[in-house]
Amino acid sequence: MFDFLSAWYKRYFTDPQAALLFVLLILGFIIVLTMGKMLAPLIAAIIIAYLLEGGICRLEQKNMPRRIAVYIIYLLFLAFVFFLILGLFPIVSQQLSQFFQEVPQMINNGQEVLLQLPAQYPQYFSVEFVSTIITAIRTGMSDLGQEVLSFSFASIPAIIIILVYLILVPLMIFFFLKDKHQILDWLSRFLPTERQLVTEVWREMDAQIGNYVRGKFNEILIVGSVAFVLFQLMDLNYAPLLAILVGLSVLIPYIGAAVITLPIALVGYFQWGLVADFYWLIFWYAVLQFLDGNVLVPILFSDAVNLHPVAIILAILVFGGLWGFWGVFFAIPLATLVKALINVWPTTADKSAGSAGQSETD
Repeated sequence: MFDFLSAWYKRYFTDPQAALLFVLLILGFIIVLTMGKMLAPLIAAIIIAYLLEGGICRLEQKNMPRRIAVYIIYLLFLAFVFFLILGLFPIVSQQLSQFFQEVPQMINNGQEVLLQLPAQYPQYFSVEFVSTIITAIRTGMSDLGQEVLSFSFASIPAIIIILVYLILVPLMIFFFLKDKHQILDWLSRFLPTERQLVTEVWREMDAQIGNYVRGKFNEILIVGSVAFVLFQLMDLNYAPLLAILVGLSVLIPYIGAAVITLPIALVGYFQWGLVADFYWLIFWYAVLQFLDGNVLVPILFSDAVNLHPVAIILAILVFGGLWGFWGVFFAIPLATLVKALINVWPTTADKSAGSAGQSETD
């Protein structure tokens, strides 16, 4: 066993650059795992800076000085934030309040439907099974009510956290954009001169994260906007709220689309019942999800590393379990990081093959 571990270590970790990359990965893992909540504003600022960097680069390609491009893109970003706070947030909060007021009536209607199932389909549903479902629903709603109540009691700290985000995050975004090269040069001073492997991985992941963040933002806007138009045309209740949820659901590939189907179906059912409008709603929503997964995503993420759906779901489960929301959001970039590391990690076998090839050439 010791010989096996020794051979494995010599194969993968005797290269100084591999050892440096391994140390950096372990340090990053420990920092995020132990200080993730404290660094959440910093992580949010970095993500938004990646998003805005795309627009700055386009303006720089048109021979605009970077400083002017930063100011223009940053002012557009602030205008978008004010639109969200003053325009969209009041509408969403009002619809949320109205929705929670109607939840008890929805639950009562749902219980009446469930109680009819044993009589209509006795071969599939028993009275005990339906009673178990109703009990589970009541328990879940009770737990949800307690969470909402506890959130209301803890609203002051939550408001303080939101104010911190609204002040600190925009400031950090501005300095990340304005002093990008100075910050990167300062960080590089702490690395050894021989860091080709780290630089190679960094360049690949820098491009991957930038493409992913900008692609996700565009996907949220497109899918959310199309969903809003669809719900409005069908005169569905809570159209703005459900459209926002549909847009945000793309943050979690595969799982998000499946989860958000439930509230859409419930709202449609309690508004219309099992009539043609309800079935058309489900049909067009399925078409939207199909076009998102098979047309929009390949276009927006054409430069991203191709990953198998099983690998994406596994990455969501692992990184989401470790880092919560940020782990879910960055599941795909982190999975591509693992793939990139596997592809570029140097081994003694690679060195031996390279040396042998060089000898034959000589």
